[in-house]
Amino acid sequence: MSSKNKEDEAVSIFRKYLQIPTVHPNVDYSECVKFLQFQAESIGLPFKIYYMAPKKPVVIITFQGEKPELQSVLLTSHMDVVPVYREKWTYDPFLAYKDEQGNIYARGTQDMKCVGIQYLEAIRRLKNNNLTLDRTIHVSFMPDEEIGGILGMAHFVKTNEFRSMNIGFTLDEGSASIDDVIPLYYGERTIWQFFIRSSGNSGHASLLHDNTAAEKLLFVVNKILNWRTEEKLKLSQGMDVGDITSVNMTMLDGGCQLNVVPSEFSAGFDVRLAIGTDRRAIEDMITGWCHEAGEGVRLENFKTNEPTIPTKLDDSNPWWLKFKNECDKMKLKLKPSICYGAGDSRYIRLIGIPAIGFSPMMYTPVLLHDHDEYLNENTFLNGISIYYNIIKGLATA
Repeated sequence: MSSKNKEDEAVSIFRKYLQIPTVHPNVDYSECVKFLQFQAESIGLPFKIYYMAPKKPVVIITFQGEKPELQSVLLTSHMDVVPVYREKWTYDPFLAYKDEQGNIYARGTQDMKCVGIQYLEAIRRLKNNNLTLDRTIHVSFMPDEEIGGILGMAHFVKTNEFRSMNIGFTLDEGSASIDDVIPLYYGERTIWQFFIRSSGNSGHASLLHDNTAAEKLLFVVNKILNWRTEEKLKLSQGMDVGDITSVNMTMLDGGCQLNVVPSEFSAGFDVRLAIGTDRRAIEDMITGWCHEAGEGVRLENFKTNEPTIPTKLDDSNPWWLKFKNECDKMKLKLKPSICYGAGDSRYIRLIGIPAIGFSPMMYTPVLLHDHDEYLNENTFLNGISIYYNIIKGLATA
């Protein structure tokens, strides 16, 4: 659709959602909640809001099925978006500017305000077509996914409110694809973040002291980066990033002045462990390197999450069969993958509910968390049609 023509109402709604700056840090979700309540009322759907903590709302919009005793389907998305470097953007990241080609530039176009609105617009079409579904569909809009979801989905799945929804299956976000093959995420790697702390002799930097913190830290850092090189080599051998362990040094700290040898140095690492990797064994290996480096070097765990069991993509999972059947009818090409990041669906899988990450954004550069994030309006509208069929198929008993 040319920008000179009348804009589709669904696109206008999408752009209004993008213009609400639910950006970290210190997100204010209040305007977003008002917007979503208006959308629910315009479709004729009940709207509920639960607070996991002050200013941490969970919004639930429900399309009631004809057979409420059946397990329901959860379509989940998150309201928050990551920070922006405004000087790096061609257009204001919260203007939702649309160019002549129909590309809409804004933070959250891909990650993942598009999906939340596509869910609602697909349901609006179902309602307008007077279609009834067997199963109940819940659409959730979660807070704080971009900072780990601790006061969002992680807490919500433990509540009576969540249990009362009787969820049998969940759809969550995926990612864009530069061709017509859509990534389909059925599991995620295990997050493990840690520091290597090193202490040693201090003194004047004109002397060559023994047992310095820096040289001992460097010994361990080089071992870890060699491990990283081994994992990176697997990418050139045809493996996807979700199938390997990613290792990155993300912090380096120490020193107070150039002519003073510091007594302490530390390096921080973000590791995403491939499915099936024994974290304890890796931790023992790194601890061994710390002992080799010398006295005063230690591994300090910062954060790890419990490994999840991947969702089965076979005949044992009737939800997968329903989902795939609809995709096959639309001739969609899917690429089952382990997600390279970690989203809210990991908390769903942890309690035993199958979940799939899927965002139909074909022929689109992957710009999640990047500058000039955009999505074309035709890609967005096509996604509504795709979700229309998928929701209808999933909600059929």
